[in-house]
Amino acid sequence: MPAAPRLALVGTIAALIYALAPTQASAQANARPGITVAATIPAEAASETALAIRVGPADAVPRNSFVRLRGLPPMAALSEGHSIAPGAWAVAIASLPDLRIMLPPGAAGRSEIVITLVTVDGSMLAETKATLIIAAARQLERGQAQRDAGPPGATMLRAGAPVQPPALPAPAAAEPRFPAPDPSAAPQDRERAQRMMRKGDEQLEEGNVSAARLLYERAAEAGLAQAAMALASTFDAAEFARLKLRGVEANPNEARRWYERARQLGAAGAEERLRRIGAR
Repeated sequence: MPAAPRLALVGTIAALIYALAPTQASAQANARPGITVAATIPAEAASETALAIRVGPADAVPRNSFVRLRGLPPMAALSEGHSIAPGAWAVAIASLPDLRIMLPPGAAGRSEIVITLVTVDGSMLAETKATLIIAAARQLERGQAQRDAGPPGATMLRAGAPVQPPALPAPAAAEPRFPAPDPSAAPQDRERAQRMMRKGDEQLEEGNVSAARLLYERAAEAGLAQAAMALASTFDAAEFARLKLRGVEANPNEARRWYERARQLGAAGAEERLRRIGAR
């Protein structure tokens, strides 16, 4: 190709690049953030369920923005963020990949969750909805089915058939003990347990005992001694006045169970409380 046409072609390409560059930059500047979440989130009582929420594109989300969730069951708790009202939580965007919802035994039904991306000054950037469907815990369903069917080996009797005496039940197996603390637990696991402990304290101060118990239990299962003590206290009637708990039913067996866990984890004072309520 002769030099002149070649130079003209190069000039044309350069002009196109120059013309397109501002348009692309403007498109990026005008991009609006969005929220991606499943329309339906199945969950089960007495369990943890991943709550997969994504926001983006990252360059369209202002710094220090966060996600606000409303419409959660009041007894539920989230593994990240903090409660701002019954059924409402605020979660940092950086915490979304690890976000899980924790539900107590007995939770069931449907809840419409409103998920909003909010700036630090309160401006709403995006909003969407999802339906949380909570099924009863499978172990509770199995237990109910067994109660409906009667004892193992039971059969329907014909009219007039002789009634056989029921077989004596086998001795109950000893209640399984907690696993020994893991000394090799990763520092990040302990930090996560401590965050759950702090969130449990917040929930307890707000009077949300069910959510506090969930958070304390997860932290105790991770090996945090003070979480086991805190959980046991929510079942111990002698601690209700100190914790300012009202309308909560005491459960000495659960208190004993978690004080025992706290003792295994080395919590100071667990032995004394076990003696007070009568350790088995």
